[in-house]
Order: sequence, then C-alpha cells, then structure tokens
Amino acid sequence: MPMAAQRRAPDPAEVRDAVAAVAAWLRDDEEAPPRDVLATAVRLSLRAMAGDAPGNSVEVRVPPFAAVQCVSGPRHTRGTPPNVVETDARTWLELAAGLTRFSDAVAAGRVTASGTRADLTALLPLVKLGRR
Repeated sequence: MPMAAQRRAPDPAEVRDAVAAVAAWLRDDEEAPPRDVLATAVRLSLRAMAGDAPGNSVEVRVPPFAAVQCVSGPRHTRGTPPNVVETDARTWLELAAGLTRFSDAVAAGRVTASGTRADLTALLPLVKLGRR
C-alpha cells in the first residue's frame, strides 16, 4: 500500500540512525535485526527518497514493509503503475546505504525495475555508510 503523500519527509539524522542500526547485518557482521528495526529502516529510507524526489510516476515497493510513489512525471490512477521498482528489504537497504549500486542489483536480479522512469540511480544512496 503506498504511503500517504502528505507525510513529511523524515529527519535526515533519523534516517541515517535507522539505516546505521542495520549496517552490521548488511555487511554480514551479525544476524538479522529484529523485524521492527528492519521495518523502521525500510520505511524511513523510502519516505526520505519520496521526500527527495516528490511525485507519482514511480512506485517503489519493498514488501512486506512499505511502498512509496515518487519521481515527478505522469501520474497513474488505476491498476499497476507503468513504472515500478520492487526489491526485498536487505537489497533496498544496501542501495539506500550505498553498499550496492542500483544497476548491479538490477543486473543480478535482486531488483525488478519496469518502465522508462524506473531507474533510481540518481536518487541513491540516501545515506552514505561506506563499505567499512
């Protein structure tokens, strides 16, 4: 379900803290974080991207946690939007943290991106954690 467009963008420090809380897991240094910690990192980072690139032409889905619409351009009104990006939580957070490049994740089949506007390269990373 897309998040409400009226929501304010989260504080950048809040986003960084949420993503940093799962950084060790993303680097394979520890076990998966609790579900609520993972959900917070996904939701805040998606909201941050929607705040950075407001619009309704691309839907970014990270099931089961959240989906947002972003990127200016033509708005869809019914059915599946023409521009969709979908991935799992781990891959999304690796992208958001700058640990994986969007093109590499698409090439590896970890991200599905359909539509002419479904390239998030220019919007990522949202938080720069670095490799180590």
